[in-house]
Amino acid sequence: MSAQNTHKRAVGIRWRLFGCLALFTALILLVLWLFQVRLLSTFYEREKFVELRESADILSGYVETEDAKQQIADYAKEKGICVRVFFLDKTQARTVADTEVSARCVIHHLSAETLDALYRNARENDGVWEERFEFSDDEPVQEGGRFPGFPVRGTSVNAIHVQLITQGENTYLMLLDIEMTPVDATVRTLENQFIWIACILLGASFLFALLLSRIVAKPLIRITKKAEKLSAGEFDTSFEGGGYREVQELSDTLAFAASEIGATGRLQRELIANISHDLRTPLTMIKGYSEMMRDIPGENSPENIQAVIDETTRLSELVNDLLDLSKLQAGTLKLHEEVFDLTQMLREALERYDTLIRHKGYRIESMIDTREVLVRADRTMILQVLYNLVGNAVNYAGESKRILVSEVVGNDTVRICVADEGEGIPPEQIPEIWDRYYRVDREHRRAVMGTGLGLSIVKNIMEAHQAHYGVQSALGAGSVFWFELPIVRADGE
Repeated sequence: MSAQNTHKRAVGIRWRLFGCLALFTALILLVLWLFQVRLLSTFYEREKFVELRESADILSGYVETEDAKQQIADYAKEKGICVRVFFLDKTQARTVADTEVSARCVIHHLSAETLDALYRNARENDGVWEERFEFSDDEPVQEGGRFPGFPVRGTSVNAIHVQLITQGENTYLMLLDIEMTPVDATVRTLENQFIWIACILLGASFLFALLLSRIVAKPLIRITKKAEKLSAGEFDTSFEGGGYREVQELSDTLAFAASEIGATGRLQRELIANISHDLRTPLTMIKGYSEMMRDIPGENSPENIQAVIDETTRLSELVNDLLDLSKLQAGTLKLHEEVFDLTQMLREALERYDTLIRHKGYRIESMIDTREVLVRADRTMILQVLYNLVGNAVNYAGESKRILVSEVVGNDTVRICVADEGEGIPPEQIPEIWDRYYRVDREHRRAVMGTGLGLSIVKNIMEAHQAHYGVQSALGAGSVFWFELPIVRADGE
């Protein structure tokens, strides 16, 4: 599946915002519908019973006062609660207070049997009993029933609270009654309102999603279009943020990426051009010498054959250096560390190198410590670092053709320095000299020694050893390349 088809199938930010807002709105409506509609009757009845309990606690303090009947009557009328209070002695129940404020009061139409049953229920339940009574005009009251003479008109729901009150040695039975207004009509009204509210909120969510997506998506769309130019190879594309912090950070990141990709592209083109040049030169010479030896009698001389061998060797070195550099950068070339005498390795390597280049007029001078200096490293790689630094010094030795290699032994580290007397390096270009094929003069020329990849290989080998390396240089004063390795003591520390 192509990337374009994948983008078409992906959900846009506008619809994602609308989906999230619609889901949030639906959740809010569900919570409101559950508590304000479905559970309205439950909460309403619960509050009515709570009101009766609070009133019972207040009225309990009035039952033994001198004007108990008047105080209870006043409170009952104020709260709209029917109240009956009985003083209980061993033989009978005497009325203390009796206030009826509603024509649909239940407790004033209780039969003796029902009143006695409520008393027993309260006594068996820690002195408190609550009950919900519902009546309908479809169920006429029968004589001798629980509520003889109760005037049923329509549907009636009452909450009754029965409580036994103990004051010293006296016991009272209190009955409270409150009528609960039917909420069916209210529930239906709320249900109809919720339908309209839901439609309005969903419409508002869609409009808000459009507005919000426009605010959020506009800078992203602008950056996306510029990113498409970047993917098409226009690395000079400028990215401008705006909108909010995350977009600005994304814009800065893409701008940096564009700059880095552009620089990498330029380096890649230079690298390909340089490698092509270095490959073409030995291949051309090998082909030329081979054709000459084939076509011209007597040209099959040892000198011509040696020239072919030299160019073949140079070609092999270039390919090997490229492979080594690629492995080092990919981290697939593993270190084989061992403890060895760095001083002895320097002497042997410089003797071989001096013999190799002396006939070209170059000379290597050395200042090597006379003591044994042990280090733990990959011997082959360290030797390659030395050869590459010396080869780089040969290429830029200047007219004196003099190279100085020195060894400086410290308390914990040993530093190897390779100095030349060439043109030097401008300070602003020093960080770039470790790149592949980088040249200070930007002119690709055939190196006297090596393949032109030496400093890049040195950088990667040193970083693989986690060792320090660097260069000190000034224009007209030559350059000193150096690296350091930790010293291993005789006891192995």
